[in-house]
Amino acid sequence: MPDTRDIISVERVIPSPSEPIFALLADPTRHQSFDGSGTVRDAKVPGGRVGLGDTFGMSMKAGIPYSMVNEIIEYEENRRIAWQTRGPGPLGKLVGGRIWRYELEPLGDGTLVRESWDISQEKAGSKPFVRKLADMTRKNMAATLERIEQAVTTGEGDTDTDAG
Repeated sequence: MPDTRDIISVERVIPSPSEPIFALLADPTRHQSFDGSGTVRDAKVPGGRVGLGDTFGMSMKAGIPYSMVNEIIEYEENRRIAWQTRGPGPLGKLVGGRIWRYELEPLGDGTLVRESWDISQEKAGSKPFVRKLADMTRKNMAATLERIEQAVTTGEGDTDTDAG
């Protein structure tokens, strides 16, 4: 039975269809625009939008700069996307494994967005440290969902510059 401390979820109803929310989530080059933790810097991804099995790097900074490699492990267009993080190169065998998951449920007045932080597959060496970040992570996730709402309802972070 999984440890109940291994998954934290935060939800918010966002007054928007799921498509623009999913488009934001599926483009790692836009993650810094809605990251509630302030740690996401630059995506290292060919192109922009990702799909199942794709990997992308992310430059991060939490006190000191570091980078992570992410693999899209769940993908259902406009409904669900999740990526699993690990350290780059040989470090990936020792650090990482947490999963960031977004589930979108269309409602009559918008979309219920659930963000989950799942450390059930976190490496044994980093899991005790990561678990200590749970309360801060929950607050940051709530801020992330607020920023996603701002981005999709005000057009902030919109990279579509086609004036058509």
